[in-house]
Amino acid sequence: MPLSVSRKKTRRITVGSVAVGGGAPISVQSMTNTKTDDVTATVGQIKQLAQAGCEIVRVAVPDRSAADAITRIKKQITIPLVADVHFDHRLAIASARSGADGLRFNPGNIGSRRHIKALVDCARDHRIPIRIGVNAGSLEKDILDAHKGVTAAGMVQSALRHATLLQELDFHDIKISIKASDVPRTLEAYRLLSQKTDLPLHVGVTEAGSLYSGIVKSALGIGTLLAEGIGDTLRVSLTRDPVEEIRVGYEILRALDIRHRGPEIISCPTCGRCDIPLFDIVDKVEKALMTRTTPVKLAIMGCVVNGPGEAREADIGVAGGCGVGILFKKGKVVKKFPEDRLVEVVLEAVDEFERYAETARTTFSETDRKS
Repeated sequence: MPLSVSRKKTRRITVGSVAVGGGAPISVQSMTNTKTDDVTATVGQIKQLAQAGCEIVRVAVPDRSAADAITRIKKQITIPLVADVHFDHRLAIASARSGADGLRFNPGNIGSRRHIKALVDCARDHRIPIRIGVNAGSLEKDILDAHKGVTAAGMVQSALRHATLLQELDFHDIKISIKASDVPRTLEAYRLLSQKTDLPLHVGVTEAGSLYSGIVKSALGIGTLLAEGIGDTLRVSLTRDPVEEIRVGYEILRALDIRHRGPEIISCPTCGRCDIPLFDIVDKVEKALMTRTTPVKLAIMGCVVNGPGEAREADIGVAGGCGVGILFKKGKVVKKFPEDRLVEVVLEAVDEFERYAETARTTFSETDRKS
């Protein structure tokens, strides 16, 4: 039975053109790793992210040149941009004036109430939201002392303290993130926070690490929270090309049957019966379809005997062996072809599926029988 996720009801805000919370689709975010004032490089990376499905992008603003660059960046991109500011509230103000669609600050290092008021007043004037981004590694000293170290309860206290401050300043376009680098503490913090507020939540595991450890931590942390109905927008953190973060984010959503974007590839792990270069074939298909958006389930199997039956739920599948390739749909073989055309045939089948996407799931399998 498919997983049924009942999402926590939260308030809705908008980041540029993207709705967050209030039942809006869970959006996928990332952050550039270019120098923000290198406008050409930053715009190029944002365009790659947008093509991969990124819906909100964040840029670091460590100095005034980065804040000023936002004006030029915004003119060349199509997705909302959030300015990430630490230590200096004046950089947040400069970013808002440069056209940022949102601001993110860390309560542990942004400064006094007077500084936060100036930041909030500017955000209100420009009608942009603020993300209160709590990180386990930068909690306020009084909270660390009170909790005798970094705890989930301390992180929640920091987040709610600043959310209350913003609300006291009559600012309500707020979302919160509350991240640790370990899964158990992240889960505990978000669960506790979700019980105490209806503000929209940005979920993630911060500093999750390299590809493998980062994917595992993010899948467990983000996936568990989403399965419990917690989270309105997400970012997967990897020490990697940020485009990989978008791919992992959508795979987490797909695995939970929450959102589906682009092809889903299922393939066998191979065994002694496999006599085709399956790893290479899967890699080529995956790269060729990386920017496709139509949901379609593909199976790439290494055994012409068992492959179709094992992947009978796939919309399209190919398998090969002994010099012969087969194309199958919903587990039924529809044609045979030379084995060296496996990649070509599956890509052609995807093209055809996309042309008839509205009715493909019910009528696509008939096309080969009639040809």
